[in-house]
Amino acid sequence: MPNESNSLDVLGIKPIADSVNTVTKGTVDGASAFLARICLPAAEEFGLLLKDHVSAWRANNAVKIATKAQALVEQQAVKVAIGAHPRMIYATIENGSWAEEDLMQNFWAGLLASSCTPNGKDESNLIFINMLSQLTSSQAKLIKYVCENVGIYKSIAGWIGADNLFMEADELIKITGIEDLHQLDRELDHLRALELIRGGFAPESTIADVTPHALCLQLYVRSQGYVGSPIDYFGDRVRSTYVEPASPIDGTESERA
Repeated sequence: MPNESNSLDVLGIKPIADSVNTVTKGTVDGASAFLARICLPAAEEFGLLLKDHVSAWRANNAVKIATKAQALVEQQAVKVAIGAHPRMIYATIENGSWAEEDLMQNFWAGLLASSCTPNGKDESNLIFINMLSQLTSSQAKLIKYVCENVGIYKSIAGWIGADNLFMEADELIKITGIEDLHQLDRELDHLRALELIRGGFAPESTIADVTPHALCLQLYVRSQGYVGSPIDYFGDRVRSTYVEPASPIDGTESERA
């Protein structure tokens, strides 16, 4: 008869975690049981992945992400049967297990949680998984800041949008922790290339346009573990009128319903 504790080890991480003092047996068991509950068909694949290819360091990160995701799911889906598509779970664990910083683990945990739906067939988070896998921790810090501080509105057609947001280089340095202006410029250029923010540094200026696109707002919402409408997530922050503040670059201002 197989050992009862091994039957819960869907990730195959117990043998690895035994050698890592930072991972407790209870935490590993909890993460394994959670992943088995939301994605049982992929359990064997995860076991092979982590036993054969993943270091104890990555296994430790994966456990933390799964544990955080479990907490998010339990907050939002009490007594509701849920599941996640195996592709979503695999992609999240495979990419997220490289993240050691707490903020990045929180983002990955949010995507894992928001991949859980009543029918377990939703693949829409694959867009955000691919995006997050391309972001640095400094970029994630900036996304978190702008999405939590920018003005948000709902258009006449019902789409979510953000007001203009301009920031000085000194502010960006404090948020991202990047002191090299050329590196900071590259980070903003990359976010713009991913269509997450509108601009970057203006020519002949140390002022950057960090206005988030709707895609950025939706990435942030899903990374918080929320599955519903981004407009519902932001709630009272959402206005029915868009107000474009005076730009520090050209001094323009406009308003539309």
